[in-house]
Parts: sequence; C-alpha cells; structure tokens
Amino acid sequence: MKKGLLHHLEINVSNLKSSINFWSWLLEELGYERFQTWEKGQSWILDDTYIVFVQTEERFLDVPYHRSRVGLNHLAFYADSREHVDLITASLKEQGVTILYEDKHPFAGGREHYAVYFEDPDRIKVEIVAP
Repeated sequence: MKKGLLHHLEINVSNLKSSINFWSWLLEELGYERFQTWEKGQSWILDDTYIVFVQTEERFLDVPYHRSRVGLNHLAFYADSREHVDLITASLKEQGVTILYEDKHPFAGGREHYAVYFEDPDRIKVEIVAP
C-alpha cells in the first residue's frame, strides 16, 4: 500500500551544478540512483520516491532561502546504522561541510537520537539519522 508515502520532493536551488555536486554523493550513499537529467534539473530515485533539484529562475535569486522562514525546515533521511551515520559524518568533514550542533554531535536530537546535521549549498538543513 502506498497511501500516505512520499511520492517526491522538488527543491529549487540557487546553483544547480553546486547542488548536484553536493547531493549526488549523499543520495547515492543512501541508495538513490540518478533518475532524470535535463538542462535545469536533476533527480534521484529510491523505490517509488524521487527527489528533484531545479535551478531557480534568475528573477527569484534575490530572495535567499532560510529554514527559519515559512516553508521547508529540513530534510531527514535514515542511515543504515550508527556506523553509517559516522561514515557520512566523516565524508562531510572531508568535504569541508560544517557539522551543525557539533558540540552535541551525534546526540544533538537527544540521547536516543543518533544523527548528523548539516546544510546543503543553499543552507537547507539535512539530517541523517540512525534507525
């Protein structure tokens, strides 16, 4: 039964190339595969759910995204395990990605919530959480 499952997400980005570089390794690490590519977009799919990144039109680039405004706050994905969260954290650090709440990492969400938090190139917060 698919009722209630997420079908897809579409995210407008300020720089498509930068977003593809950031997201491709992460989504593929989580089991997604490249799905569709066109001049102003790229998508990845896992089972029946896909995620799309689309280049924002030039006329809308003057208003930057911020997760504290109305709209999307963050995306959270399951990892395979705590070790998988640690592997992704190490990869993020190697790429120079800032880990959010690093003073509380990996328990920034609480003692029972093992996760890493970080931001994509447009400062969309991303969370990878152990099951």
